[in-house]
Amino acid sequence: MSVLTTLEIGSTITKANAFTLESGLLHHIGQGFAPTSVSAGDVRIGADAAIAQMRERCGLPLDAGEIFVNSSAAGGLRMSVHGLTRSMTARAAREAALGAGAIVTMTTVGAMDEFDLEDLQENNPNIILLAGGVDDGEKRIVVENARIIASAQLGVPVIYAGNARVRRRIQHIFADAGQPLACVDNVFPDVDVLRVEPVRAVIHDVFNNHITAAPGMAGLAELTSHEILPTPGAVLRATELFVDAVGDAVVIDVGGATTDVHSVTDGSPEWTARVIDPEPRTKRTVEGDLGVFVNARRVAAMTDEGEDEERLEWLRAIPSDDREAEVTRWLTKEAVDIGVSRHAGTVTEIFTPTGKTQVVRGKDLSAVRWVVGTGGALTRVPGGADILRRICTGAGAQLLPSPEATIVIDRDYRFSALGTVAQSYPDEVRQTFAAWIESLTGYTKLPGDEGGDVKDDATPPGPAKNDPTHGTEATS
Repeated sequence: MSVLTTLEIGSTITKANAFTLESGLLHHIGQGFAPTSVSAGDVRIGADAAIAQMRERCGLPLDAGEIFVNSSAAGGLRMSVHGLTRSMTARAAREAALGAGAIVTMTTVGAMDEFDLEDLQENNPNIILLAGGVDDGEKRIVVENARIIASAQLGVPVIYAGNARVRRRIQHIFADAGQPLACVDNVFPDVDVLRVEPVRAVIHDVFNNHITAAPGMAGLAELTSHEILPTPGAVLRATELFVDAVGDAVVIDVGGATTDVHSVTDGSPEWTARVIDPEPRTKRTVEGDLGVFVNARRVAAMTDEGEDEERLEWLRAIPSDDREAEVTRWLTKEAVDIGVSRHAGTVTEIFTPTGKTQVVRGKDLSAVRWVVGTGGALTRVPGGADILRRICTGAGAQLLPSPEATIVIDRDYRFSALGTVAQSYPDEVRQTFAAWIESLTGYTKLPGDEGGDVKDDATPPGPAKNDPTHGTEATS
């Protein structure tokens, strides 16, 4: 029996999870928590405390086994994106950045000028992504933008993912300026073609260097022989493997500062032909203004009630009674509604020479069969499944999950943990997700099955229930 331990080093809480690896499946056997100890100058203090609590709870020996780490404790990897058009290369570059766990703090479109240069220097990103032009397309603006970025002398990694025809010219510009540059395949090589994976791989490498160099983070590298992953990247990888196992899904994580929405789906055939701009199969959006603690007042201001001071007086980072939990539940509901609305595609009517027609802009979620809540707010505050069920209204003005979608609550933080383990055990993680869903709902994905109903005789354990009006809720 092999033991695998995962550590998630968050901005406030460090979580440790233990799994045994038996017969190709990962069995969750214990969990521990401790305050993240960045302020003490060494995250090992919090990590060791979380592992100690985990061992005490599950009776593990002193050896925690093979350790995997993901982290967001050093803050997001701030990234600027520079493309030619907002609807094409700039958007594609943002998709690549967000999918890798970066936070896009600046975007420019078209030719940069001296004011953009000033903004870039003031923004001071950790990494810069330069894109623009399909292969053999626009050259001049991309080259001039490269000169401006190189002249900023920021000394941070720059990724070039634009027109391959001018790649050598871009390399010479940065070499002459003495600035670091990495070149990857064009993120938008042709019309209606997105290629985000090469950019994501480079951003992962930069993140690893960034997080181990941050104050108090050097001890992380001593904990593991594996790459340290950004927490959002780990959740996104887990989402991809979950979809491989059981079908298209959207995974929603509402935190104290942000709401992250991850989706893996090609959408439904009904709407695919009407999509104006290409969307990646795997998409992540980060809503930096939607958090239930740090950004609680911003969320409250977006509601019909506005900043209800009387309610907000009961706001706590970790609710301890019903009144405090009700405030967090209220804010979580609003964060989910707004975050998913921003993530999902919209249906718009336009007039053409042949008459009125409908077009789609954004991500089609109508083919999603699983809606998963993970993280803290949706899994620890009562009513998370009801909050997620509200967004399952199907295709209308927005392309949302259908009422028949299954709601799953990830109470044991499987997505973050298993996404981290997946760098060495992807097949085992995929099989573990399949077994987990079968245990909750009785659903087994058959070869060629891309959807369909959950088995009629499914009997989910615990509080799970079947509701023919609202689809299936499965909690664990």
